Amino acid sequence: MGEEKGKLVSIREWIVEHKLRTVGALWASGIVGSLAYNWSQPNMKPSVKIIHARLHAQALTLAALAGAAVVEYYDHKSGAKVERVAKFLDLKEHRHKD
Repeated sequence: MGEEKGKLVSIREWIVEHKLRTVGALWASGIVGSLAYNWSQPNMKPSVKIIHARLHAQALTLAALAGAAVVEYYDHKSGAKVERVAKFLDLKEHRHKD
């Protein structure tokens, strides 16, 4: 169980670091999955199938963006984002001089 928890934590950290890639991958998988499902429906025209696939992927993308916003809000509240940004900045270098 400890190894699974470590794996889940590392997956979460990757998602937090690569939010836009995650949303883009969800969008692409939504398009592909919806096209595959819609193509199995024989009573629809191809143009309608494509439009439905786009709409399904758009809804999935909006849900992913909302999820990313929730993660960003949580990170901001917990202070986790400050720790990630501090790795890239030398805060002593940018202090105001009196």
